[in-house]
Amino acid sequence: MSKIWGMRGFLASSTGVLCAVLTLSLAPPASAAAGPIAGAAVPGSTQSLPLVPLAGSRAPGAAAERGLAPRTVHSFSLVGVVWDDPAVELHGRVLVRTRANGTGRWSGWQELEVHNQDHGPDPDTAEGRSNRMRGSTAPLWVGDSDGVQVWVRADEPGSGTTRAPRLPEGLRVELVDPGKEPRDAIPPPSSPPTGGSDGPDAEVITSVVDGGLAPLNALGIPGTSKRPTAMTEAKGGKAGKIAMSAGLPRQPYVAPRPRIVSRSGWGADESLREGGFLYTDTVKAAFVHHTATGNNYGCSQAPSVIRSIYRYHVVSSGWRDIGYNFLVDKCGTIYEGRAGGVEKPVMGAHTLGFNSDTTGIAVIGSYDGTAPSAAAADGLAQLTAWKLGLFGRDPRAKTYLVSGGGNLYPKGENVRLNVISGHRDGYATECPGRLLYGELGLVRSVAARYQGR
Repeated sequence: MSKIWGMRGFLASSTGVLCAVLTLSLAPPASAAAGPIAGAAVPGSTQSLPLVPLAGSRAPGAAAERGLAPRTVHSFSLVGVVWDDPAVELHGRVLVRTRANGTGRWSGWQELEVHNQDHGPDPDTAEGRSNRMRGSTAPLWVGDSDGVQVWVRADEPGSGTTRAPRLPEGLRVELVDPGKEPRDAIPPPSSPPTGGSDGPDAEVITSVVDGGLAPLNALGIPGTSKRPTAMTEAKGGKAGKIAMSAGLPRQPYVAPRPRIVSRSGWGADESLREGGFLYTDTVKAAFVHHTATGNNYGCSQAPSVIRSIYRYHVVSSGWRDIGYNFLVDKCGTIYEGRAGGVEKPVMGAHTLGFNSDTTGIAVIGSYDGTAPSAAAADGLAQLTAWKLGLFGRDPRAKTYLVSGGGNLYPKGENVRLNVISGHRDGYATECPGRLLYGELGLVRSVAARYQGR
């Protein structure tokens, strides 16, 4: 979750760094060198800049405060902070300011969510044991920018301890440029196929990375039916009752496939991720997340946001692929996430301890203080109805999952959870945000309606 702080409030709440901030110019010097671009790829690139002790800080050279003075850099749109050891948590605050490209106007201070480890791969998997893994904050979408300033401060030790506050080693800021949009990135909605069955066989489709989408559309996976928007009607709107006849499933737990923008459709650079795919036995549950990247994006920018998250997860955090299996934007558009096949039980890196036999769906944005749109909630309901239905799951039911270890459930514990759960149900975290979490009861009911129940 991001929080925007005015300069006065920032200084008042951070007196220990007052001198440091006052000694830094709020406009980057004209002679500031642009940071090096590491890991350049098409589309997009990542600049990785080390965070250093701030001149004039309370404890120069100490690990308790680090940052980056205002600096001109190459264009970027997403920012995050990473460190060397993924097993080390950052106990403190991370704030950034950015300058809009071409305007010279600086944003207010924005706070990055530091507790991002709970979104990663399970530690006992090959992905989790990779020496490429790094600790990381949640990323923040800031739009097209050419300047950055960073301040990180460790929490003071609690009462009764003399332990000096410290920060993880190897702190650096990652500035991600999503690159240009692929041509015709998001296909228009496709008409449902005529004839055929509404049963499970009609729902099976292969991912673009499996080479099976060309006969349909290389950029998108068409939906298998058209129907009214259930969420509008469920919220008391005037869309009318949901039709439970032609084009809707006739069997329990089977729902029409919604239109899905493929990885090719949002412009995934397949050379970034590791080759091959990871699968589990089944899909017992869906975990709902928010990306915590902020809500300052337009729906036409969603593919850029996803490309940036993808690059941040792989290049900056060291994961094998984007962590989420699917993403949904504020307009309700659904996107394929981790590669391997949208209809298959692909193992993601979204809920530490519960990545096996689950699917992870992230709503793009931050939803602790902002409610998700009805379109986003409906997209979530459509997607969970179809995906869970492929594996015979009732969205309103509960199921048992074996914990892989976390801060709520020890490794090996058999845990009873909702078939549609929030991230916080499996791990002590704010994700998916208070207001999105509060919508999950309605999402379960609407998903069941899409299954014809």
